[in-house]
Amino acid sequence: MSAPVSPAGEVRPSARQPLLAREGWGHVAVAVIIAAAVTAAWGWLVGAPFWLIAIFVVQFFRDPRRIPATGPGVVLCPADGRVIAVGAATDPYLNRPALKFSIFMNVFNVHSNRSPVDGTVRRQWYNQGRFLNAALDKASAQNERNALWITTPAGEDVVVVQVAGLIARRILCHVGMGDTMTAGGRYGFIRFGSRVDVYLPPGSQPKVALGDRVHAGVRVLALLQKGP
Repeated sequence: MSAPVSPAGEVRPSARQPLLAREGWGHVAVAVIIAAAVTAAWGWLVGAPFWLIAIFVVQFFRDPRRIPATGPGVVLCPADGRVIAVGAATDPYLNRPALKFSIFMNVFNVHSNRSPVDGTVRRQWYNQGRFLNAALDKASAQNERNALWITTPAGEDVVVVQVAGLIARRILCHVGMGDTMTAGGRYGFIRFGSRVDVYLPPGSQPKVALGDRVHAGVRVLALLQKGP
């Protein structure tokens, strides 16, 4: 289930977003039912490991509410995790020089993905691929991934890419071509370890550094060359 969508197709933040991601409700239910059944049949000693697994599943699918940062030209972090790449690169989707950021999410991070900017989705690419460790540079080109080309109201082009990881086996994206996205609005989810790449126009100003721990929607990733 996606974030609330307006009649015009706008994905936007909501105070009513559940604290447990809808994408995980089924997984949590199965984990709790199995733990309860094992405990009922064989007691707490045998059931304890299954309850630990259930607790892990609950923490993985947690989805805390966020109040997005705002300001002229602000680009928000699209994911929780650790910054593992900041620097000049070639945007493989728009075939242009770009400033690339990569955020690695381990299994203990929140895995909801949020729009980095206000804008309209111009195009979407989905590529099947491998499931290498998402912390590796080659994961950007070889792993399963879903990319969105977003054009801001000021005409700046931003590409944000969900990349599956070593354990991840499903990328969920709730928007497509023509949809309008609001900075900080929840638009997708990646299950069990992954990364998100962002390609910005040259001249954008980084506001994070390698190794920084960041939170989606509230930490400023960069400032675009142009304001809104």
